[in-house]
Amino acid sequence: MTPVLIFVIIIALCFDFLNGVHDSSNIVATMISSRAIKPQMALVMTAIAEFSGPFIFGVAVATTIGSEIVAPEHINMNVIIAALLSAITWNIFTWILGIPSSSSHALIGGIIGAIVISVGFQELELAGILKIFLTLFISPIIGFLAGWLVANIVTLLSWKATPKINVTFKRLQVVTSLALALSHGTNDAQKTMGIITLGLVISGYEAKFEVPIWVITICAAAIALGTSVGGWRLIKTLGSKFYKIRPIHGFAAQTASAAVILTASLIGGPVSTTQVVSTSIMGVGAAERMSKVRWGVAGEIASAWLFTIPSTALLAAGIYWFIANGIPAIIKLF
Repeated sequence: MTPVLIFVIIIALCFDFLNGVHDSSNIVATMISSRAIKPQMALVMTAIAEFSGPFIFGVAVATTIGSEIVAPEHINMNVIIAALLSAITWNIFTWILGIPSSSSHALIGGIIGAIVISVGFQELELAGILKIFLTLFISPIIGFLAGWLVANIVTLLSWKATPKINVTFKRLQVVTSLALALSHGTNDAQKTMGIITLGLVISGYEAKFEVPIWVITICAAAIALGTSVGGWRLIKTLGSKFYKIRPIHGFAAQTASAAVILTASLIGGPVSTTQVVSTSIMGVGAAERMSKVRWGVAGEIASAWLFTIPSTALLAAGIYWFIANGIPAIIKLF
C-alpha cells in the first residue's frame, strides 16, 4: 500500500470512530433515560451489536456510497481525503457544542463538495445522488410517523395494564436496543467501508468495487469502539431535552427507529441515525400529546441538519483546493 492509501484508511477509521462516539447517544439515550439499563452496560452491549451488524445484513450501503456517487476513474485520492477531513471537522465541531448533527450528512456533503471542485458537477452520478438524498430526507419523516404509529399501538395494547408493565417495557428495551444497534452498525459503518474500498479501487489495490472482509472488520471495530466510548453530551440532548422519557416511550422509539434504519440498510439507502432516532422520539411524544414535545429543541437540531451538507461541501471544497494548490505552492517557496 502507498503512504497516501494508508493515510486515507487511517482518517477513514478516525471518522468511523467519531461516528460511533457521535451516534452512540442515538442508540442508548432512550434506554438510559428511561433507566432500563445502566449506562456502561448499555454502551458495551451496543458496541458488540454494532460490530456484528455488517456481517449479518450485508454491505449494500457501502456499495451505494463507494460506487453510485461518482465513478472511481473520475476522481483521485485528494477527493477522498478532503471529504473525510471535512466530515471529521464538522463532527468534532458539533460534538463540542453538544449538537446531534448527522455524520451521514457531513460525509455526503464532503464527498459532493470535493467532487464538484475537482472534476465538476457533470461527473456526479445523478441516480445515486437522488437515491441518497431521498433516503436521507424522507427517513426522518418516516421515523416520526413510525414512532407515532408504534406508540399508539403500544398504548392501545397496554390500555388496561397496571404500572407494573413498565418493568416489562424496561426488559423489552434490551431487545429493541440490540435491534437498533444492529441496524446502526449495518448502515453507518458501511459508509466508511464504501470510502475505503473506493480508495482501494482508485489506488489500483483492488480491480473492482468489492468490499474486502478485512475492511468490513476494521470499520465495524472502529464504530463499535467509538460507541463504547459514548457521547455523553449528546445522550443528554436526546435523552432529556425533548421530554421526560419513560420505558414505554423508549420501547416505542427504539422499535420504530430500528425498523426504519434496517429497512433502508437492506435496500442500500444511507440514512442518518441521528435524524431517524430524534424524529422517532418526537413521534412517540406527539402520539401522547403534541405539546409534550419541546419543539424548540427539535427546531435547533433541524437547523443543524439543514446547514450540515452545504457547510461540509464548502469546507471539503476548500480543503481540496488547499491540498491541490496550496500545498504545492508552499513547497515551491522552499
